Amino acid sequence: MILLESHNVIIQTTLGEKIAKPSSLDVSFVDYDGVRFHLSTPERKTLLLLSMHTRCWDQLVQYGALDVLKREYGSLLKPSSEPEYNVSLEIDLEQIPSGAEERDAFILSIALFKRNALAAPFELAFNTQKQLEASGSGQGELMEIHYRDEEAIYVQASADRVTAIFSTVFADETDRIYGKVFLQEFVDARRQPAIQNAPQVLYSNRDPPLEIRHLALRNSEDIGYVTFVLFPRHFSNPSVQHATISHIQLFRDYLHYHIKCSKAYMHSRMRHRVAEFQKVLNRAKQEVATGEKKTVTGRTMVSR
Repeated sequence: MILLESHNVIIQTTLGEKIAKPSSLDVSFVDYDGVRFHLSTPERKTLLLLSMHTRCWDQLVQYGALDVLKREYGSLLKPSSEPEYNVSLEIDLEQIPSGAEERDAFILSIALFKRNALAAPFELAFNTQKQLEASGSGQGELMEIHYRDEEAIYVQASADRVTAIFSTVFADETDRIYGKVFLQEFVDARRQPAIQNAPQVLYSNRDPPLEIRHLALRNSEDIGYVTFVLFPRHFSNPSVQHATISHIQLFRDYLHYHIKCSKAYMHSRMRHRVAEFQKVLNRAKQEVATGEKKTVTGRTMVSR
């Protein structure tokens, strides 16, 4: 299976090109989950403005997104955003690190703009879990991130774990069947000795998990809930925590991407099989011999 990248490739590629050869720029594009970006040079060629809009920005700010972005980008974060966008970065190409390794790391950090904003509720949950573990009991706030239409991420910390719940809408019956098969593989894979330390994955259709059952959720057959149970070992140090947040953010896109790929593969195999059947049928057609006969009077009769 293909793992999706947590950074935005368009930002990474464009920024690298403009560092090598500055020029005027004005491009808008969309990332996963309907997040909109605008990359432009409103003042001069060496001053890039990167703006982002996401529908769950107010919720992210509530859970500390601005603090995370200030930590990651410092003075690059503008105090006021571009109109119609939630947050903006101002990048001076003349101040880019000169070393190749440092420059690549800087470009990657800018390309992780969306990832870093969405990391805020997870970092807050991880810190809350450590506090609850020290006190020995209690439960943290249930954080809701409505990042898509009719879909959300719910994150809650407790004394021994952090629970992340994804609600996802399946477009049709076949998507629901494929999704169930994929998610069953997540459950079965943990039985292998090499990956027994992976987070526990639970799946339920229509009925929400107990943690969010008190919320006013739409009860429908096309909605599924995927629960990840993260234990302290999954965010024990900064590098492990970074990888955990990057991977879990993309779970919904990862799932639906592979559902679509599987459907496309099945359709291509069915088309190939139909084409083979047509060849067999064409070979099975019998050629009917035709002949000409003449009567005594010389008239021609054709037999078929």
